[in-house]
Amino acid sequence: MEFVYYTLAGLILYALSDWILKQIEKWRGQVFEQRTLIFFVIILVLALTSFKAIEIITTSS
Repeated sequence: MEFVYYTLAGLILYALSDWILKQIEKWRGQVFEQRTLIFFVIILVLALTSFKAIEIITTSS
């Protein structure tokens, strides 16, 4: 069942990271040159935190 949680989290994190990056670019007023790198950093931070949270929740039950 954990693989379902991780898969759903990955899909949500992808969409959320894209939305966050677009919001930052809108606030900044221009597109980043290294857009892919910034997207990677955003999704990495979100993935590490959410995957750890999933791990803690699933191992405690």
